[in-house]
Amino acid sequence: MPDPQSTSPPAERPWLRRLARLPLPLFRAAGWVVGAALYLGAARRRRIVQQNLDLCFPGESAATRRRWTWETFKHFGQSFVDRVWLWHGPAALVERRVALTGALEVLSRPGAVLHFVPHFYGMDAGWARLTLSVDKPWWTFYSPQDSEALDRWVREGRQRFGAPRLISRHEGTRPLLRGLREGAALCLLPDMDLGARDSVFVPFFGLETATVTSLPRLAKAAGVPVVPWICRLVPTGYQVELLPPWADYPSGDDVADARRMNAELEAYIRTMPGQYHWLHRRFKTRPPGAPVLYRD
Repeated sequence: MPDPQSTSPPAERPWLRRLARLPLPLFRAAGWVVGAALYLGAARRRRIVQQNLDLCFPGESAATRRRWTWETFKHFGQSFVDRVWLWHGPAALVERRVALTGALEVLSRPGAVLHFVPHFYGMDAGWARLTLSVDKPWWTFYSPQDSEALDRWVREGRQRFGAPRLISRHEGTRPLLRGLREGAALCLLPDMDLGARDSVFVPFFGLETATVTSLPRLAKAAGVPVVPWICRLVPTGYQVELLPPWADYPSGDDVADARRMNAELEAYIRTMPGQYHWLHRRFKTRPPGAPVLYRD
């Protein structure tokens, strides 16, 4: 894991600093173009999004699911382009465009806390705002990017405020447990299909879904509360919503706790289906004997 102080700060790119000061509508328009290009050009990813939405929302009309498919690509493009001002704009601009709402009192709680952070497209904005404004030792998992230049940009951007710790997924969960025991505010994103290992099959939108149990296991081992937060794109930028700690969690039953996590996640997704990361094959890993759900 790189030392946050050893990386060159994003501010060394003056052309990005200048771009970051442009009005938000220009960023959103550029993101719309990026999303449209991906929607039209990435046919396989478009099919994956459509398949996910067909599986999760069979009761919705085909027209509604098509609209959410387009919104998935649009919001992906907009959140990607917005990283320019999030990672290179003045701190005051980030504070102005990314609002903190909800159960803000949880941020002042002493000691370690485990944040459940689903893969909504606003998560980078939420991370930037929290690491900027909340004086805590922030930790999170990090998936290295395939491109060295992109990986450097992403790492620098996510380490911009507060010198947070980024732990590579290749290191496993042991460093995360150490961080919690040292008092970290750990953001965990366990809502992806990471294979059958360390997973249980529990319902997610009515489908038995491979679900990792890292959230309840870490919370139980460290004796810390689970506090979710979600972040949505809004016309003025982003809105981070801190939610109350989950009561009676973990219960000590990893299967029941994974089921609870998926149920809570479903409720969050239903408030903004077009802002969730449907580009991922969430139902790729199947229970023994179950049919394959993706056509390619």
